[in-house]
Amino acid sequence: MSLGRTYSVGLNAFEAHVVEVQANVGQGLPGVTIGGNVDTSLREAKERLRAAITNSGFAFPDMKVTVSLSPADLPKRGSSHDLAMSVAILAARELVSPAKLPSTVLLGELALDGGIRPVHGVLPAVIAARKAGFTRAVVPLATVAEAALVTGMEVGGARNLAEVVRWLAGATVLDTVDDSATGPPIVEVPDMADVVGQSQARHALEIAAAGGHHLLMTGPPGIGKTMLARRLPGILPPLDSEESLEVTAIHSIAGVLAPGAPLVTDPPFIDPHHTTSTTALLGGGTGMARPGAVSLAHRGVLFLDECAEMGAKVLDSLRQPLEEGEVRVTRRDGVAKYPARFQLILAANPCPCAPVRDVQCVCSAVVRRRYLGKLSGPLMDRVDIRVRMDPPGNAALATETGESSVTVRERVTEARGAAAERWREYGWRTNSEVPGPVLRRRFRLPPHVVAPVEASLREGRLTARGADRALRLAWTLTDLAGGVAPTETEVAQALLYRDRGTYR
Repeated sequence: MSLGRTYSVGLNAFEAHVVEVQANVGQGLPGVTIGGNVDTSLREAKERLRAAITNSGFAFPDMKVTVSLSPADLPKRGSSHDLAMSVAILAARELVSPAKLPSTVLLGELALDGGIRPVHGVLPAVIAARKAGFTRAVVPLATVAEAALVTGMEVGGARNLAEVVRWLAGATVLDTVDDSATGPPIVEVPDMADVVGQSQARHALEIAAAGGHHLLMTGPPGIGKTMLARRLPGILPPLDSEESLEVTAIHSIAGVLAPGAPLVTDPPFIDPHHTTSTTALLGGGTGMARPGAVSLAHRGVLFLDECAEMGAKVLDSLRQPLEEGEVRVTRRDGVAKYPARFQLILAANPCPCAPVRDVQCVCSAVVRRRYLGKLSGPLMDRVDIRVRMDPPGNAALATETGESSVTVRERVTEARGAAAERWREYGWRTNSEVPGPVLRRRFRLPPHVVAPVEASLREGRLTARGADRALRLAWTLTDLAGGVAPTETEVAQALLYRDRGTYR
């Protein structure tokens, strides 16, 4: 037999597609040709394949070797197809048993000595293979724990090419545990009890956590904005199984999973520096865009500290993912789509000089307006809660103690549970995800309840988008209070939270 056939998986942003790898060994000048819309790293694989096969104890064919990756119209990139190509060449020379190949996907980069190195995106690749009907997956041993998260698949981790050949022949069993893994680093989330004073900001953070709402905190430096934001993950409930796999898949593509325990069970907390670029925030790179900060924060928190120091264009780039829950980045090889349903937390000083007390400010009114003016109207219209923080009194620092994260988390979890039960048949998890038309039609509130919103609309103090967001916030306030439906009080409170916290 001069034709070998194996299967691998190619990633196209967040989408994964099974790739059929065919290797033909025939007459012609000795050499290796790899085709099928491949990038530079795959064209360079010919030398890796030759060295890996030779150093694994097999003779590389001294003939013309043609390797084709199909479908040909799908761009192929990266080194994850190395293992599948090498086994296809060996199958063409009848050096491996072909019995398991039709039901197996092979993933991994080959070292020159035949070792199999880890690659990014193993989890979404194995998920795609299962959906396509495959029952086995061979992955690098360093990523076997990640691949084993997919149920219904026989997953094995291999150290080198020779071990895969022995497994295909039935002479060995592949490992399912990487004994060299050191385990995930222990990350301690700070406790809310550390925060003294700032009762209004604490309550706003609790409301934001309960409904998945976006929050802006403004105030002088050192007042506790960052301190509060970093304690938000401690009051959020853990991810459910579906959310965990989705978040883990994104982090797998980005290559930021912990090696010992790859499953992400807690909402991620991403805090890029205020000098970050639009590309770093949304995703980018050559060829096909890679996940950015907004996607890494999916189902978690994106915290932008000193947001007024960021570029206006960078901040405005958040408008589309905030509204749609996904980000679309166009690059040379196509449009990359990644999930980006995150909770945005903004923190800003009131002005460039940022004194401890506002009366000490030396900035003119124009400078102050220009400073926070980077937070454009369309962006701020998507922020549900705004809080202005003032310095606490001396007595508060000495005597006041706040609730612990455990106590606050219980209330947040109960409120989220009530919202999830209400929206279960629609597939939404939090109040912030509910479309406005649904709130205004299927869950219409009595006229006297929405009267504050109607008045704000008539006076031009509220946009139609802002009205929908105020109603979502009112439902969250109701869930925290244990109510059945918002009253006029919750609607009025929601409007107050949208109006607070501005220095302009």
